[in-house]
Parts: sequence; structure tokens; C-alpha cells
Amino acid sequence: MPVLRIDESISLFESNAIAEYLDETVPPRLHPDDAVERASNRAWTDYVPTFAAVVTAAAYAATEADYDKAVADIPVPFERLERALEKQGAGPFFNGGGYSLVDAAYAPFLQRYFFLDRVKRIGHIEKFPRLKAWAEALIERPSTHSFPADEFEALYRRNIKLRNKWVSQFVEGTVVAAE
Repeated sequence: MPVLRIDESISLFESNAIAEYLDETVPPRLHPDDAVERASNRAWTDYVPTFAAVVTAAAYAATEADYDKAVADIPVPFERLERALEKQGAGPFFNGGGYSLVDAAYAPFLQRYFFLDRVKRIGHIEKFPRLKAWAEALIERPSTHSFPADEFEALYRRNIKLRNKWVSQFVEGTVVAAE
């Protein structure tokens, strides 16, 4: 769980609270200036835990049946985001041309979907062209990566293998550069 210490007296926890605080105190602002657009963006960042739980559940499935069920549930949040992106207009990001907190919030989970899709083919994102284009734009942003993408994917694969869940059998041997 992330924690941000402020003045050695306050500890902010939860990604959303930390992101909101930083957006209000450190330029540039990533939320829209318009109050209605900002509220809509906040609603979508509040949806991230639901999205993440569904999209990453396959990696934690203990059995093939659990995995199949988890994979079958992925189109529901994908469809919701596809519809939201249809309303957003032109541009590679959630709000069109400008990068936002919504983009920053979804990027890690979309990245993990792509990683898992390479471990064992899921193939859902191709059915959602706006979502796929948005996810690819996010993956292309350097700010999405805290360190080299290949290295992060290797760590992800290693963690799947270590969890020893059903999908771990599909992880080929990987070398992690950080070791």
C-alpha cells in the first residue's frame, strides 16, 4: 500500500488520496479545470479498484475453472471504459489530448493486462478499439514505467510464477535483470 508522508506528521494512504493531494499541490494539474469534467474524472478514478480486481483476477485464479471465469468477466469493465472513451473525443488520452489522473490511475492495470495476455492469451482488448488505443498510448508514455518495461514484465512474470496459481504453469523461465 502506498503511503505519502507530509511534514513527518501526516501519512496519506490509498493511491487516489495521494494522487488528489499531489494534483492539488504540485503543478501541473492533471484534473480538468471544469468542475463537471473533474467530477466525472474522479468517478472514473474511483472505479479503478473494481476495474483492477476484475482485470487482474485471472493472475490469482487457483484453478483452470476459476481462471476461465475470471477471464470471462473482463469484458464488463472493458465495455464500460470503451463507452466512456467514445464520449471523450479525439486524442490519445482519457480526456482527449491532455494526460490526466484517470490515465495515471489505469495505466498500471492495463499494463498488467498486456503482461498477462502474453503469458496466456486472453484476447479481449482487441474487441474494444478505443480502449486498446488508449492503453497503448499509456504504455508508450515514459511516466508509466518506473524502470525499463522489459525488466518490469520479467518481475511480473516472476511474481506470477512465485504465486503458484493456475496460470503460473504458462510462465516461461525468465531472467530478471534487477537480481
